[in-house]
Amino acid sequence: MFGDLMGMMGKLKETQAKVEATKERLNTVLVDEKSSDGLLKITITANREIKSIVIDEELLKDKEQLEDYLILNLNKAIEKATKINEAEIAAVAKEGMPNIPGMDLFK
Repeated sequence: MFGDLMGMMGKLKETQAKVEATKERLNTVLVDEKSSDGLLKITITANREIKSIVIDEELLKDKEQLEDYLILNLNKAIEKATKINEAEIAAVAKEGMPNIPGMDLFK
């Protein structure tokens, strides 16, 4: 019984290390979001860190329009990055989970 418990604890530590490594790797995965007219481009990492914002001169003439573009496109970029992040972390975590009967019901 204790051998199984020790094995599971080792597996959980290994999985935790893999999750941390995946989080680090996600710092290098870039997500681009561009407005439909191409006047604004945002690049963020899959860990949702903003890397760049490129604004066309035309948008600088209208403060309200620029604010709207930023809100809309930042939210889209964050949503895409979050989906990538969650999928990657979930895949690594699931791979390392012990095989407990009935746990597959909670997907």
